Amino acid sequence: MIKKNLSVKKIIQYFFLILGAFISVMPFMWLVTTSLKPPGKIFSAPLLIPTNFYLKNYIEAWQSVPFARYILNSTIMSSGIVFFQTLFSAMAGYAFARLKFKFRDALFIIFLITMMIPEPVKIIPNFLIIKNLGWYDTYRALIVPRAVSVFAIFLFRQFFLSIPSSLEEAARIEGAGLFRIFFQIILPISKPVIVTNILFSFLFSWNDFLWPLIVTDSEKMRTIQVGLSYFQGRYGIRWELLSAATIFAILPSLIVFLIAQKYFIEGISTSGLKE
Repeated sequence: MIKKNLSVKKIIQYFFLILGAFISVMPFMWLVTTSLKPPGKIFSAPLLIPTNFYLKNYIEAWQSVPFARYILNSTIMSSGIVFFQTLFSAMAGYAFARLKFKFRDALFIIFLITMMIPEPVKIIPNFLIIKNLGWYDTYRALIVPRAVSVFAIFLFRQFFLSIPSSLEEAARIEGAGLFRIFFQIILPISKPVIVTNILFSFLFSWNDFLWPLIVTDSEKMRTIQVGLSYFQGRYGIRWELLSAATIFAILPSLIVFLIAQKYFIEGISTSGLKE
């Protein structure tokens, strides 16, 4: 009787898991199939599996706008944000976790409080700073304001708290300095949290739309997410081209996630467990 109840319980669990997975995947399936349908057949044949694969949509979408330039801009922006955010957040997280200085905990709490400020509230002050510095429509405007993340600092701090302090004490006995301990001992064993932060920061920066739209003006500085808006015309939307262009924009994020998912899960599971 107990085994029967357990089997029924598992069947119910699997049913809802499969249902949830289907609901989550269905929009992506609709996106892929729409990108493969010919013009005029988008809504007349609302099937998840198209009968004809109209690959011309991808060619036309790529040629309609300078996609290569958009991808280059997004790659430069995302790479810069990932590099600086990982470096600065790791150093700040280590300072909050290991160094002892006045008002350390109070300062960390203030950092966490800033996460409660809605992003739209910070857009105007940040834009005015960028404008006054003469960085408008440059890579600096795209990268520098996103070079520090409070969430990333929190993530690194929590991970560093889980590392035994005996490693650092042994290194100090051997005569290692603070920077040598950090770069040669702490960072090499922090791969899970580093990869987790890289994944978070890359997905955020690659998919960011509002900030690149505000701080860029020329087409040569547009990112891929802003470029997708060009497929929405004044009198209608070319859904097949927009879907094909969206597939181009999604692929880098999907590839990065598939490569980093092992370390991502490990980093999430080992961060935030020790206070």
